[in-house]
Amino acid sequence: MEKYTFLASSARKAQAAKKKLLSLYDNVTLEQADKVIVLGGDGSMLEALHETLTQTQPVYGLNYGSFGFLMNPPEEAHFETLPARLAAAHQTDIYPLRMRATDKYGKMYEAVAFNEVSLFREQRHAAKMKIAVNGIERISELVCDGVMVSTPAGSTAYNFSAGGPILPLRANLLALTPISAFRPRRWKGALLPQDVTVDIDIVEPGHRPVSVTADFREFRDVVSVTIYQSKDLHKTLMFDPDHALGDRILKEQFVI
Repeated sequence: MEKYTFLASSARKAQAAKKKLLSLYDNVTLEQADKVIVLGGDGSMLEALHETLTQTQPVYGLNYGSFGFLMNPPEEAHFETLPARLAAAHQTDIYPLRMRATDKYGKMYEAVAFNEVSLFREQRHAAKMKIAVNGIERISELVCDGVMVSTPAGSTAYNFSAGGPILPLRANLLALTPISAFRPRRWKGALLPQDVTVDIDIVEPGHRPVSVTADFREFRDVVSVTIYQSKDLHKTLMFDPDHALGDRILKEQFVI
């Protein structure tokens, strides 16, 4: 019998589902578990991916949030069949972005992001940034509210809301998307090979302060940010056969 660890959000429905599951299955420690079961929404899944970052167990989500793009349907009436659902599930490996940032005091920060790394203006002044890809300057001055680099798995989230493209899961691409760009006015972003390194330098950081957020970790008053996709670190997500992540990303491109 496989062993599970259950991670649930604080939402009432997620806690009730966890209570029911614990009446059927033991809740072992993360180190003892064969599978990680996440109850909540996409935010809960992102938190679980970060919490289990150094673990190798596959992660299976049941949606007790709103949209639940990274989750599976809960189907509470069939909790007894959870082992069978897990045995039939398809596994998908996702590779996060690695981010390294330096603030105005010279302090360095590192973080990973499964969805996106986003830079935002902190005050009323628009941000000004220089963007280089693999050491070659591509934009000398981007005037904007912000800019982000998104993974395929995260491309349907904030990236898409900001006007960025939806990326097929196996596209081997990253999306570089501006947020309310003022100059260059016609620049809508770029599709980048997944093996590039993006360097973003803040212009006038004292007058136009900028923060950077990797999924949900924020660092303020940054002066430079380097972003690239991890080649070694990855997490394995599990999806029901009729709920595959790649298929849903493809389907999102045809939603009117």
